[in-house]
Amino acid sequence: MTMLDFNLWSWNSRIFPGIDSLNVRHRDKVRLRIGNLTMTNHPIHLHGHEFLITGTDGGPTPKSTRQYEVTADIAVGQMRQLDFLADEEGDWAFHCHKSHHTMNAMGHGVPTMIGVDHSGVARQITKLIPDYMVMGERGMKDMTEMEMPLPDNTAPMMAGQGPFGAVGMGGMFSVVKVRKDQKPGDYGDPGWYQHPPGTVAYEFTGSLPDPARFKAEASPGPGSMPSMARPARDIEVQVRKPGTGHGGHH
Repeated sequence: MTMLDFNLWSWNSRIFPGIDSLNVRHRDKVRLRIGNLTMTNHPIHLHGHEFLITGTDGGPTPKSTRQYEVTADIAVGQMRQLDFLADEEGDWAFHCHKSHHTMNAMGHGVPTMIGVDHSGVARQITKLIPDYMVMGERGMKDMTEMEMPLPDNTAPMMAGQGPFGAVGMGGMFSVVKVRKDQKPGDYGDPGWYQHPPGTVAYEFTGSLPDPARFKAEASPGPGSMPSMARPARDIEVQVRKPGTGHGGHH
């Protein structure tokens, strides 16, 4: 799919971030039914939890056939019923695992240019095309920070603002929000999760210790394929070339 293809993936005709989050109370038992009416399969993936596939188009699945999954591939025309216990507080991504289904209008028909310095080429091109814009040098995530005018009949490539900046998703993407203080029967959006102090990752800017390096005299440990100690010995190799005069035996 190129950026010019008119091919936007959605859930119930809704594209993230213009889509509802799934808001549940902590320890609720959640059941999702997903039907695929498109002409391609969709591997539906849930973060933070494991679910059971408890039903298909044919009805409930026997308990003996169920196993915990985090992704269910739903083929064309299929339905899957997913059950899970919402036992982890937080905001959890819920999406199709095909990247271009969660990032609509992305340029998948062009080579990856991450890390390539375009500056010299860009200066030359802008002399001919003043509005030319470098894309993909630091990954397409940079595009989420740009505000560009769009036609009325399309959607941003990636959009949505979260507590840590641009979410960088679009299309078949939503968030499961699990809260302890969510009232029973209340499925309203509680807002973004407030992380307890000390639980958010951050960039370490201090000095780093010297890396531990392997020493030749130290034992490398057994590992899964330990080396075998073989006795040192000379191996003599004799080579015989086929020839005539040996009764036909070579």
